[in-house]
Amino acid sequence: MNNSEYIHEAWSIVENGFDPAKQKASESLFSIGNGNMGQRANFEEDYSGKSMQGTYIAGVYYPDKTRVGWWKNGYPEYFAKVLNAPYFTGLHVVIGDELLDLAQWQVISFKRVLDIKRGVLVRTCEVQSPNGKRLAVESMRFMSMIRKDIAAVKFSVKSLNFRDIVSFVPYVDGDVKNQDANYDEKFWQITDMVNEPKQAYLQSKTLKTGFEVGFAMSADLYFNGQKVSAMPERQKSDKKIQTSITWRIGEGDALSCVNFISVNKSMDFESEMIKQVCLKNVELARSAGFDVLLKEHTEWWANKWETSDIEIEGDVAAQQGIRFNIFQLWQTYTGEDARLNIGPKGFTGEKYGGSTYWDTEAYCVPFYMSTASGEVVRNLLIYRWKQLGKAIENAEKLGFSNGAALYPMVTMNGEECHNEWEITFEEIHRNGAIAYAIYNYVNYTSDVDYLAEYGLEVLIAISRFWAQRVNWSDDKGKYVMLGVTGPNEYENNVNNNWYTNYIATWCLRYTLETIDLVKRINAGRLAAVLEMTAFDALIEVELWKKIIDNIYLPQSKGIFIQQDGFLDKDLTPVSGIPVKQRPINQHWSWDRILRSCYIKQADVLQGLFFFEHEFDLETIHRNYEFYEPLTVHESSLSPCVHSILASLIGKTDDAYQLYLRTSRLDLDDYNHEVHEGLHITSMAGTWMSLVMGFGGLRVNHGRISLNPVLPEKWQSLSFKILFRNRLLKIKVTDNEVDVRRERGEVLTVMINGNEVAI
Repeated sequence: MNNSEYIHEAWSIVENGFDPAKQKASESLFSIGNGNMGQRANFEEDYSGKSMQGTYIAGVYYPDKTRVGWWKNGYPEYFAKVLNAPYFTGLHVVIGDELLDLAQWQVISFKRVLDIKRGVLVRTCEVQSPNGKRLAVESMRFMSMIRKDIAAVKFSVKSLNFRDIVSFVPYVDGDVKNQDANYDEKFWQITDMVNEPKQAYLQSKTLKTGFEVGFAMSADLYFNGQKVSAMPERQKSDKKIQTSITWRIGEGDALSCVNFISVNKSMDFESEMIKQVCLKNVELARSAGFDVLLKEHTEWWANKWETSDIEIEGDVAAQQGIRFNIFQLWQTYTGEDARLNIGPKGFTGEKYGGSTYWDTEAYCVPFYMSTASGEVVRNLLIYRWKQLGKAIENAEKLGFSNGAALYPMVTMNGEECHNEWEITFEEIHRNGAIAYAIYNYVNYTSDVDYLAEYGLEVLIAISRFWAQRVNWSDDKGKYVMLGVTGPNEYENNVNNNWYTNYIATWCLRYTLETIDLVKRINAGRLAAVLEMTAFDALIEVELWKKIIDNIYLPQSKGIFIQQDGFLDKDLTPVSGIPVKQRPINQHWSWDRILRSCYIKQADVLQGLFFFEHEFDLETIHRNYEFYEPLTVHESSLSPCVHSILASLIGKTDDAYQLYLRTSRLDLDDYNHEVHEGLHITSMAGTWMSLVMGFGGLRVNHGRISLNPVLPEKWQSLSFKILFRNRLLKIKVTDNEVDVRRERGEVLTVMINGNEVAI
């Protein structure tokens, strides 16, 4: 069987048929996790075909030495890597003397299902060995959302035409490496290994960073559904803990191995305690049993879907897309640990290092703010506040002073660790996204105390950076900003990127407004912050106001120009690029891309999305019509912004097509890269394109506003949002907007411009 297809279903991702060429893509799509750890959907049994084995533990990383052609002052010394950790769901399956391997056996039938309603990965297949033994295989696994250190696997085989000995060999493999290691190094050192039949344990420590992670394993055997007492036999290995359990089966008999794994780390326990905790918790899980663990886990998901689900009537592809995206977001980050953040690939791959990007503040904050308690987003913001000292150090390395902060483009601990100079030095708009997230959070939650406690310190440091980053141009009679990269990474080292200049001056304005606000609500705290930051109210405020009033913002004929010289380019629209040359980042030279007019992702339009309230609809419409035809959307972060703006200006068909692109980016592999992992942070943009785009949700002056539009194909759209201790359910149809308050006190909302008490 060398063909497969992915099926559209509302509550699951389904692969019918097996195609080895799609295996790495499927490993990404069917990934599972629980916020504490995660795995790609590698087969439990051996597989000698092309595969990318990936197991990842939240917060555990390695500073892989940067690999560059030549060094520059200020260059990051390392690129932080999310680590491929010891592989803990492995299972050698031997039938007689034949090792089960779908790359070597004939696959007669195959079905893989990611049940996103329950958070469970299931696979069934019928296979035949080279010697003619036919076997039905079924596996089910999940990572508990309740017991965050526990994973459970149930693997079953059924004889269809033979009698023989079956051996199950569950194992944890400590001999792993990252496929993206810069110097092909291995990053782990095994520090403890107990490989006894009743006590299998492995502890491994990362080089340099010194994270320690323990893995305990315990398995049971079932014959025809009944638990049997088969004595496990120790299997010798220098790098694995593994035990062998054997049983004889005949035609029609089924044999199952139920394996429980506990994974704990030194971020949570003292090193000498990890082993004790792992061994205790794995036995507690085994005593509870697979079914009890599964029930706990699925109940967690049922509760989460109660507040997070979005329903679309009339379009199963669109429905599947949003649920898949929501599912991946929650299994990547649950907000319980303020030390963690949201990596662009989550637990699904190694690209981008698994670190923190500006994606969190620009895209993920709205999702978590509306579907979880405010504490979740507060933790994300405090995460950046705790790293303010490092952000100031990053700026100092580049020559800035006086407490100016440049937050890193990529980080694990607050240090910049991105290894491309045009990103590290130039893509400074990330500072603005962090300030905007503070504004967004306070505007949505009314938590003004956050500004006094944490936010103002961050805003002052960011504003100091902007004040030093601009310079006065005698030629233009304006402040300019030179040598930057905007959100459109297909143009580097440009001058006066409109978005960067605009968000810089917005940051200055917002910081001044925040100083005034904190003065009103907590004058004592303001005095403490100004003293702590050595803020010179006279000199700094005067300079900031001068910059605000005199910043250069390139524009022509009602269009905000992306940067100086953009109109000198050949402005042939994307429709003029031959299909076989798309995506251009996989077919064109970098030189050709940089000289072209083509835009990787929303740039000017990113600014119009953030600051929509500062522009009229005609201006937004004009700029959308100019930039959308030039945008190739080869960043996962792009289509959602265009979709939201298209909904706003009445281009609903555009909005729908762009929504499909963002919601099904990975499911349909638009950019031919899903084998590397999923685009987790952009999945929050999918939520925004529905709730803020088609739902028309905004918060203005402390009040919710809804101005929905519905794609022609949909009968209805419904979603829930948490807003200031209320839970609202909103349902949009062709002829009405139904808003119901399911929790909390009465509030007033604006629906299509009309004030309504809910």
